Amino acid sequence: MSPAPGFRVVGTTPVSRAGFLSLETRHVVAPDGSTFDRHVVRHPGAVVVVPLDGDEAVLVRQFRAAVGSEVLELPAGKRDVPGEPPEVTAARELEEEIGCRAAAIEPLCEFYNSPGFTDEHTFVFLASGLTETGRAAVTHEEAEIEIVRVPLAAVDDLIADGTLADAKTIIGLLLARDRRPGAGPVHPRP
Repeated sequence: MSPAPGFRVVGTTPVSRAGFLSLETRHVVAPDGSTFDRHVVRHPGAVVVVPLDGDEAVLVRQFRAAVGSEVLELPAGKRDVPGEPPEVTAARELEEEIGCRAAAIEPLCEFYNSPGFTDEHTFVFLASGLTETGRAAVTHEEAEIEIVRVPLAAVDDLIADGTLADAKTIIGLLLARDRRPGAGPVHPRP
């Protein structure tokens, strides 16, 4: 994305660092010449994988400390290996979290998670032609993951009833549902 016309970031001041995150203050000049500061959380970015097996997506239920509960979500992970292409990160996360390799991994979309305060940028991929390899969990949460198969036909109901409440999962499942070979839109578009 390009900067907004007339707005300029003229400097940054580091505030703190915690693991893979850092917090900085960005100093900005507005079109009228006034200046202001914004706090920004810097994040290395992430990948999300929609593993499809027929008409089902393979999700994981895992504990998420930030919300203090388990979340049903698509396999995902940080882009924490410098220089690693996002599709390679996606393949690695797929194997770590659900123990599968994909014959094909194709891009679905990219998005900013919450551009009001973080630069986290996420790549979403569709994985098909799954082959089981055995899980290669590397974190405490991954070691306790429950694998859950979700019929694509149930996605709208699972969103409506709150079972699916994770934004990256909702985005990935809705896009994947319409990208399957031979799949027409489930709902007519205006």
